[in-house]
Amino acid sequence: MGMSTVIATKRLTKTFHLGEVAVHALRGVDLTVASGEMVAIMGASGSGKSTLMNLLGCLDQPTSGDYFLDGSNVNALGKNEYAEVRNQKIGFVFQGFNLLARTTALENVELPLLYDHARRIKDPRKAAIAALERVGLGDRMAHEPNQLSGGQQQRVAIARALVNEPAILLADEPTGNLDSRTSLDVLSVFQELNAQGITVIIITHEHEIAQHAKRIVEMRDGLIKRDTPVQNRRNAQKDLAEWRNEEMAND
Repeated sequence: MGMSTVIATKRLTKTFHLGEVAVHALRGVDLTVASGEMVAIMGASGSGKSTLMNLLGCLDQPTSGDYFLDGSNVNALGKNEYAEVRNQKIGFVFQGFNLLARTTALENVELPLLYDHARRIKDPRKAAIAALERVGLGDRMAHEPNQLSGGQQQRVAIARALVNEPAILLADEPTGNLDSRTSLDVLSVFQELNAQGITVIIITHEHEIAQHAKRIVEMRDGLIKRDTPVQNRRNAQKDLAEWRNEEMAND
């Protein structure tokens, strides 16, 4: 996959009004993400990273500035077109999995295709099966969420995010509800998908998680304070192998 630009923001701002008080959550953010990158966006509470995620995910609109997603200026779109871009171009992975209870993994993954009014995916069931196989859950398709571990549930959520063949995967604190070992397992899925050419953006406040990306964007006071490549990128599969070796040595 070529390194074309998939995300470009220009002087992006977002101001919230709480009564008579104006809160400047974003103060003019310029960010470019190329196709095939894996970027971690970091920052403390109040830094603007969650606001930026909401704008990148087309969950909210900026006060001013431009946002180009996969070549289209989404700010110029109407409400219905905006929602369509969100459904087609962005795959969301959330901290809380957001899976439907009493619904199989396969049915959960098929769900976004119900909103694919353009019918880009001709065979939803086939696409859902392929997405689950891609995240290593080909043998868990008939399982409901309460029959799956936390890591497996997040894999289902990643498959659901993939099924629409989005331009980007946008993951908001995807390991926040998981223990360290399971976090590595989920990160290994993101790294594997990224190695296949999928653009991945992870929102996190944990530096250890961010070290698995190729690039770290640090937010502070509504601005990008630092944007640097990761020098010694961590490999989640390797970390998992070391974890298992330590466990065996301690048995």
